[in-house]
Amino acid sequence: MFGFLQGFAYGLFVSCAPWFLAGMINPALAVPGERPNRLQVVLRYWLLLPFVAFVLWLTSLWGGFGPTVAGWIAGLAAVAVALPVEHGWRRWRARQRERRDAEARRRARAEQEAAARESGLAELDPENPPEDADALVRQLCTVKRRLLQTGRNDSAVHVDRLYSRYSRVASLLSSRFDPAEVTHERALGLLTEVCRGALDDLQAMARRAESVRDVDGGYVRRRLHSERDTLTPEERQALERRLELLQETDDELRRIAGRLEPVMTALDDTLVSVARIDTGRSHASVDAEQALLDLQRFSAGAGRYGRTGGGGNQ
Repeated sequence: MFGFLQGFAYGLFVSCAPWFLAGMINPALAVPGERPNRLQVVLRYWLLLPFVAFVLWLTSLWGGFGPTVAGWIAGLAAVAVALPVEHGWRRWRARQRERRDAEARRRARAEQEAAARESGLAELDPENPPEDADALVRQLCTVKRRLLQTGRNDSAVHVDRLYSRYSRVASLLSSRFDPAEVTHERALGLLTEVCRGALDDLQAMARRAESVRDVDGGYVRRRLHSERDTLTPEERQALERRLELLQETDDELRRIAGRLEPVMTALDDTLVSVARIDTGRSHASVDAEQALLDLQRFSAGAGRYGRTGGGGNQ
C-alpha cells in the first residue's frame, strides 16, 4: 500500500509538468469549467497538485517500501482520468442549477400571476403565455407583444385589463356551473364573443401603433427647434407632417381605448351578477337562466360600444 502511494506520488508529480505546459497554451485542455484561465492552471499544476503529491510521498515513507509500477502508472494517469470526471460533474451541477432556476422562475411566475389576480389585474407575459391559455389568451399575448415592440406600454395595459376580467369571469362561471352543462358552454361562448370584439379594437390599436413605429418624435422636434432657421420650407413641412401623424395616431389610440371602457364595465357587471347567483341547490335552472340573461344583456350592449361602425377592423 505504501509502495503504491509512493509510486502514485512520483507519477502525479511528474505529470504536473506536461499538463502545466498544455494549460498555459490552452487553459481549456487542463482546467475544467466554463471560463478557464492561466491563473487556474498555475494554481492547479504549480501549487495544488504538487502539494498533494508531496503529502502522499511523505505519507508513503512510513512503510519503508519503494515505489511500485502500478502506483507510477496510476499517478501518471490520474489527471487524464480526473479531468473528464470533473467535466461531467460540473455539467451535471450546471444542469441541476438550471433545473432549479427554471423551477424557481416557474414558481415565481405562478405566484405573480396569482397575486395579480388577487389584486384584480393579471399581467400577461407575451413570451410565456399561461399554461392553460386558450386561443383568445394567446391572441391577447400576440397583441401585447406588438404593442410593447412599438413602445406603447400605456396601450398594452388595456390587454392586461381585458385578460384579467376575462379570466376572472371564466373562472367564476366554472365554479358556479358544471363545465359539462350546456348553460356553462353557452355563457362562456357569449363571454368569449364579447372579448373578441374588444380584441378587434386592441388589434386595431396595434396596427395604428406599428404604422408610426419608425417615426422618431424626439428627433423631429429637436430638428424643428434647433434647425428652424436653416430648414427649407419643404423640410419644415415634411417634419411637421410627421408630428401630425404622431398626434393623429395618439388621438386614435385614445379613441379606441375609450371604446374599450364600456366593455370593461360590462364584464365587471357580469362578474357581480354571476357572483350573486346561488347555485348551492344543485345549480337550480332559474339561477342558470338568470346568468344567461345577464350575459346576453351585457354582450349586446358591449358589442354596440366595442364595434360601432366596424371600428375594430380598421
